[in-house]
Amino acid sequence: MKIEIKRLDDAYHLQATSEEGNTVETDGAVSIGGSNKGMRPMQMLLSSLGSCSSIDVIQFLKKQRQPLEDIRVTITGEREPDKVPSLFTEVHVHFELSGDLDKNKVEKAVSLSMDKYCSVARILEKTAKITWDYTIVAHHINT
Repeated sequence: MKIEIKRLDDAYHLQATSEEGNTVETDGAVSIGGSNKGMRPMQMLLSSLGSCSSIDVIQFLKKQRQPLEDIRVTITGEREPDKVPSLFTEVHVHFELSGDLDKNKVEKAVSLSMDKYCSVARILEKTAKITWDYTIVAHHINT
């Protein structure tokens, strides 16, 4: 795996490019001279957690033949105050899944991801207490 970082301005606006040519932009906080042209690195870390666990959950539900229509994830994180570096100490992940889904299968899929398979969660759990929950939004057909 290889990522290349390129500076886009004379401050902290950066572009990361993967080997496949996919890009993402990051920037520093306004308080240090950034310009909000991209996510800050620690925001990217939470985004990575949400993406990693979503991929797991989608895969697990597909294997269980569950009709997942949509998945949305909200991640909140608390960092150490007044420290450099300021690591995450608490992270909460909320999954909102849509479809006619079996609650037990959703619980198993989310649990497997968050407690065992998600690589990003395994990294973050070294410094942060990670909690999670989920809601299922049933599919309703208007007649």
